[in-house]
Formats: sequence, structure tokens, C-alpha cells
Amino acid sequence: MPLAVLDPAPAAEPPLEPATRDPGDLPVGEASRRRALPGHLVLVALAVFAVFPIYWMYATSLRRPGDVLDVSPLPWPLSGANYEYVLKAIPIAKMLLNTFLVAASTSVLQLLVALLAAYAFVAWTFPGRKLLYLLFVGAWLVPFQVTMIPNYVYLSQLGLLNALAGVVVPTVCSTMAIMLLRQHLQAFPTELLDASRMDGRSSWLTLWTVVVPNLRPALASLTILLFISAWNDYFWPALVLQRTDSVVQIGVRGFLSAEGDNWGAVMAASGIACLPIFALYLFLQRQVMDAFVRSGLR
Repeated sequence: MPLAVLDPAPAAEPPLEPATRDPGDLPVGEASRRRALPGHLVLVALAVFAVFPIYWMYATSLRRPGDVLDVSPLPWPLSGANYEYVLKAIPIAKMLLNTFLVAASTSVLQLLVALLAAYAFVAWTFPGRKLLYLLFVGAWLVPFQVTMIPNYVYLSQLGLLNALAGVVVPTVCSTMAIMLLRQHLQAFPTELLDASRMDGRSSWLTLWTVVVPNLRPALASLTILLFISAWNDYFWPALVLQRTDSVVQIGVRGFLSAEGDNWGAVMAASGIACLPIFALYLFLQRQVMDAFVRSGLR
């Protein structure tokens, strides 16, 4: 019986050497994080630079009246004397209400006029449309000092001096708001407008049932910009109202006089005046973020 020929045992493979890894060969996620680190540091520095004046305002308002000019970063001991003085010196609640009425009326009317004008520029085709839009843009470049005297004379003839309505009426049309909404509406799908017309809807119904629901983030962000601009306006209300107890901006200015500047009261009144703006932003924060995201995706 022949003997079976056995195959020789395979030679043992040499042990694998541990793979050497290039120090620069990092996972994608870690490499992207390292590349983004300088940008994040720059953003943190800019955020601190932007927030520090607000912190210093509240820190100064919480110092004792004798320590207002102290430069220490932490106010200690804390004191509410400046806020108590502001509440007694000026009718801050009435002034905040007047300022809110002026800012809310101005922003709502500006938003309404801008929405109608931007919709007309985008949805309708009529002779002279481009020329009319260029005139709007040109009006935006005209300084306020040029139109200040004619507006003041016109309000005097209407009997609106020393009235809150006199602050609102000349500022109803905002060219900036028209330009911003026109940019958003130009990216609006024209198919939706055509479908709405085919359904028999009028231009007015199309605007409020089709366009506006899809522009809520943009309208929310623009509302904040217009409200803050109207809230912070000082020169025009001071020229029209001429009363120290009218709006909060004039009330804050009242603590700066030739006899001496009460910086503690100024900072306390300014801190109180900032609270409605912070509340408005927190309420509309989600819509503002959506507006920025949609603007980046267009």
C-alpha cells in the first residue's frame, strides 16, 4: 500500500509589525475640530468684546454711589441705591410705556409698508418699476439732517408736536426694510404665486395666505431690527416731544447736566431700558435663527 505523501507544513508567517501612524493623519472629525479651533477662538473674543459694555453697564449700576467711578471688574459690595434713585427721580414706568408704544407703532407700520412695497416690486410688472426702486434706494442715502426741518415744519402744521404720534408719522416708510424684504421675496418660489392665481385668489389674499406664512422668520428678524432702531432713537423724539418725562431716552439724558453727571443713575436707567429689548429677542430668538439659516441656504 503506497504511503500518502504529506504536504509540508506551511511556514509560519512573520509577525506583523505594528502599523506606524503618521502624527498628521488624524480622523476626519478631530482634524475638522482642530481646523475650526482658531475660528471659534476669534468668535469667543468677539463675543466677549460685544458683551463687555453691557456687563460694565450693569456692574456700574450696582455699585454704591460713591464707588461709581471704580474700575474694579467686580462690583462689591453690591448696592441698589442707583435703581432706587432712578425710580424716585423720573416716572420710569410711564416713560417705558411711552417708548414701547412709539417703538411698537413705528416697527409695525414700517413692516406693513415694507411688506406691501416689496411684494409690489417682486410680484407685479409695471412701467418704471426699476426706476421707482432706484428712487427708494436713493432716498435711503439721504441723511436724516436733510429731511429733519421739513418734517418738523410739517408736524407743526399738523399740530403733532409734543405728541407721540409726531414721532411715528415721519418714520412710517423704512427703505432698509423694503430692501431686505425684497431680497427675501425674490427667492420666493414663483410657482406658488402662479398656483395661487390659478386658484382664483386675489393679490391681497395671496400675500396674506401664501407669502406671509412662509416669511415668518424673515419678518421676525426684521421686526427686531426695526423695534430696536425705534427704541434707541434719541434725536428725533427729543426734537419733537421736548418733554423730560416723555420717553426713556430723554429721561436717561436728564441725568447728564451742567451741574454734574450722575453716571450711576445713567447706568441704572439704561439697564432698565435694555430689559424690554432682551425680552423681545428671547421671545423671537427661534425665528431669528431660522431667518439666518434660510438666508444661507438660498
